[in-house]
Amino acid sequence: MSLCLTIFFAIIFFYCRPSYVSSQPYDYPTTNLSTSWINSVSANHSINFSDNSTVRAILLRGTFGPRYACGFYCNGNCETYLFAIFIVQTNSGGGIVMPSSGFPQVVWSANRENPVGINATLELTSEGDLVLRDADGTLAWSTNTSGMSVVGLNLTEMGNLVLFDAKNSTVWQSFDHPTDALVPGQILVSGQNLTASVSPTNWTQGGLFSLSMISNGLVASIQADPPQAYYVNLYNNVKQNQESSYARFQNGSIQLYINSTEPSDPDISISIPQATSAQYIKLGHDGHLRVLEWRTPWTEVVDIFTGHLGECNYPMVCGKYGICSNGQCSCPRSSSGAINFRQINDRQPDLGCSEAIHLTCNASGNHSFLNLEDVTYFNFKVDIRGTNLNSCQEACLKNCSCKAAIFQYGSNSSDGNCYMPSQIFSIMNNEKDKTHYNSSVSIKVQIASSVTSPSVETSPGSTTEGNNRFLGLVLGSTLGIFCVAVVIGLTYFTYWKKKKSVTVEEDYLDHVPGMPTRFSYEELVTATDNFSKKLGEGGFGTVFEGSLKDNTKIAVKCLDGMGHIKKSFLAEVESIGSIHHVNLVRLIGFSAEKSHRLLVYEYMSNGSLDRWIHNKTQVSALDWNCRRKIILDIAKGLSYLHEDCRQKIIHLDIKPQNILLDENYNAKLADFGLAKLIDRDQSQVVTVMRGTPGYLAPEWLSAVITEKVDVYSFGVVILEILCGRKIFEQSMLEEDRHLLSIFKRKAMEGQLLDLVDKCCEDMQSNGTRVVEMMQIAAWCLQSYYVNRPSMSMVVKVIEGVKHVAKDLDYNFTNPQYCMNNIQLVDSKDVTPLLPSVLSGPR
Repeated sequence: MSLCLTIFFAIIFFYCRPSYVSSQPYDYPTTNLSTSWINSVSANHSINFSDNSTVRAILLRGTFGPRYACGFYCNGNCETYLFAIFIVQTNSGGGIVMPSSGFPQVVWSANRENPVGINATLELTSEGDLVLRDADGTLAWSTNTSGMSVVGLNLTEMGNLVLFDAKNSTVWQSFDHPTDALVPGQILVSGQNLTASVSPTNWTQGGLFSLSMISNGLVASIQADPPQAYYVNLYNNVKQNQESSYARFQNGSIQLYINSTEPSDPDISISIPQATSAQYIKLGHDGHLRVLEWRTPWTEVVDIFTGHLGECNYPMVCGKYGICSNGQCSCPRSSSGAINFRQINDRQPDLGCSEAIHLTCNASGNHSFLNLEDVTYFNFKVDIRGTNLNSCQEACLKNCSCKAAIFQYGSNSSDGNCYMPSQIFSIMNNEKDKTHYNSSVSIKVQIASSVTSPSVETSPGSTTEGNNRFLGLVLGSTLGIFCVAVVIGLTYFTYWKKKKSVTVEEDYLDHVPGMPTRFSYEELVTATDNFSKKLGEGGFGTVFEGSLKDNTKIAVKCLDGMGHIKKSFLAEVESIGSIHHVNLVRLIGFSAEKSHRLLVYEYMSNGSLDRWIHNKTQVSALDWNCRRKIILDIAKGLSYLHEDCRQKIIHLDIKPQNILLDENYNAKLADFGLAKLIDRDQSQVVTVMRGTPGYLAPEWLSAVITEKVDVYSFGVVILEILCGRKIFEQSMLEEDRHLLSIFKRKAMEGQLLDLVDKCCEDMQSNGTRVVEMMQIAAWCLQSYYVNRPSMSMVVKVIEGVKHVAKDLDYNFTNPQYCMNNIQLVDSKDVTPLLPSVLSGPR
């Protein structure tokens, strides 16, 4: 009996005891639910290294030699920590040791963007969610696996952190979320990428470089708009609809599988030295892809890209505008002796060069070229084929975003290709290698303008009397001419005003910063086959499908009328002509000739969002994950407009009709005809009412607005996406016509699940998550704009980094009142609520 009791209490103690770092044995690769760890200075398995790094191991796999561990890591002043997987040296007993050299090597981290401090907590909750919180309780990172039948956490032999279920199946794994490194056995599937850190001590993924696996190979790029590739390793014979490509890091090679399904038969193999000890690959902050190996200490065994590129073909080897010659950096020099560029730091020439006179589109008439011969650029994307150098330069001068005309040709300099990048990184001297092509780079520079003031001379013999006689003569003549001019002027006034308006507008457009391509009207007539294929129509014009000479599909919006349309046209070109973001529809170009006003956009094959959430025959195509991604895309686009542009841009017309979807259902904001630009030092602006009834924030009634009007409209759009209905449904019973009224009522009753779109089973099965997203909508819809979140905060909440504010007010302003009042104010600035007929971009 006593033995039974002893066993019983032993079992109770085993399952009920709290689990802390101090209770772990040396080899501890797994743990169970309801386990937590504190980033405490007194925690066991805490080692301080001589390179000022510190590790506090939570799980450790293996007992001797370089082994994988995960836990808290810091380097430098150790005020902030990562939850990371790292390679450390262990002794024969399995304890972490501090060798004289060979410091911890981080191969994965969870919270690069949100490092935590001392006393932060990591917890594997009873619901199966792995959660990292800072000392004050702020959520820093989570696997978002609550309710997914997780029973434990495991650090595998390959260094993969895995949450598993009762059947030992993987629910979540770190290999699916690569950072800047790969370990042997890890794969990088198509669509995944490595993103470099800013620096060795700044872990944030805001670095310039990324390595991406695409459908037909590997591409390394530097962040630009668009990204500029500097390393490409592609397989040409790709099967149609190939979506399962991946790269596997194995001992002795990186193997790329494009068509092949046989592990022993990769389509591309990149050889690397065989490992004799622990080894991993890291994408550095400088864009190099290095293989590192434990050889007492850690040693770089090969630089994969350098073997292919050489020393000088890296984008930032000599900084922006710097020229690399045999590893030495210099600035571009003019043969005339003019100084167009200076070293940023004379002692560190690799930091790059700065312009002597800043290049500005406001003075495009003073643009010229600094011509560099026998040089080449690491990236070349053909913008114009079959051209010559002069035509290439002329095209660059007409395109404000173009920073250089890069020309490549073979034996005939009158038949080459032209590339016009919007950013210039390092340039490479090409004197010794002309085996493939000749190349020149013409850098656009600003030349100083010279303004000569007209001289004013006074005759020595002039007198007051003579001046008076002259003044009387002039005054009399002027009055006579004026009387005649009044009669004639009234006749031609309207015609003159219209013509002058057009001329001023066209001249103004040539000086808008970052102007896109300007097309002739005839070019767009040809591209659209005389505007024969109509995609849709909106408040200010009709959209037609077209195709450019290089077969790029486009959407051309023809603006109707001339009065208010001028403001819409200028607003759209000004606001998005010089900005670029993955969640904004790209403005390719425009045309402004006589009375024609046309905008040329990238083509969005899945049309506008409203056709997918309002059309019940197609709504089932959008499952929960797709809708969540669309909401996140919209939030990121608005966050960029509000917080990351030189001038804050308020869209002012956020609604499903102005949100377009590409072939992969990535959402992009469109139609900036009502957009308002605000200087960074302005907190609010007074403007006439504009937008669409139903999506307008209550503060519009005061005409004093901030970017929070977009946040309110975004909240309405979230509800439409989640509920699968319009903000106003005339066909329903009166109490159910306004979505905000129903939302308020259901929230008060605790019945928000009733609002989840009933036309999609996947939405119903994810009802709990949908309701959580509705809380974000409610936060965005707060009547008092100060209580609404910023769009960057919304992004963090959707990504699980932050939480929705508590004590939300569901007493939204009466929507019927808003709609009735809004329709009375400045109706010419309000987009009418048209039937949803858009099938393409606006």
